Amino acid sequence: MSISAEDQCSILIVDDMEENLIAFEAVLGPLHQHLVHARSGEQALKAMLRQEFAVVLLDVRMPDMDGFETAANIKRLDQTKDVPVILVTGTEPGADYTYRGYAIGAADFITKPIDPWVLRTKVNVFLDLYRKNRQLATRAHPSDTDRLADITKRLAQIELLLRNNPEIETAALVDRITELERAVSTLLPSRTGG
Repeated sequence: MSISAEDQCSILIVDDMEENLIAFEAVLGPLHQHLVHARSGEQALKAMLRQEFAVVLLDVRMPDMDGFETAANIKRLDQTKDVPVILVTGTEPGADYTYRGYAIGAADFITKPIDPWVLRTKVNVFLDLYRKNRQLATRAHPSDTDRLADITKRLAQIELLLRNNPEIETAALVDRITELERAVSTLLPSRTGG
């Protein structure tokens, strides 16, 4: 099975143990994606700043910067905050692990020993989401980018107005929101049929 270049995605695998990296590569190899290894949280962050990833598999137990801290750092950076992180743990995640993981923005957990079918299935879900988001981004008309920037600016102005003047007149706020709705509707595809 061959994957076209535009369908191939990068997956970051972060684990301090070489044998685990090899095992992940063996399990994910049949997906025919670009697999990148990192042996520490610091290496993972550097890799994420150099290239775009569809999903990150991140071992929880690592020396220096553990998986939780690495995931928190990934989610803090604008460039990487939207990349889904699957935390990999050697034990069944208890309530504390689960809460901590989801609180920092992890998308999922998987436990060792890894069930190859479960891992490939979970990773495939994130690969599909990544591809669909990429398709939507490429379909956007160049002028849409400018309109989106304008809409973002207007939203920031409304937020600032509300923050600085909580007693603002409803009519003035409604007018600004109506303008914004019109601007957003120009970005949406027209609906036909009925």
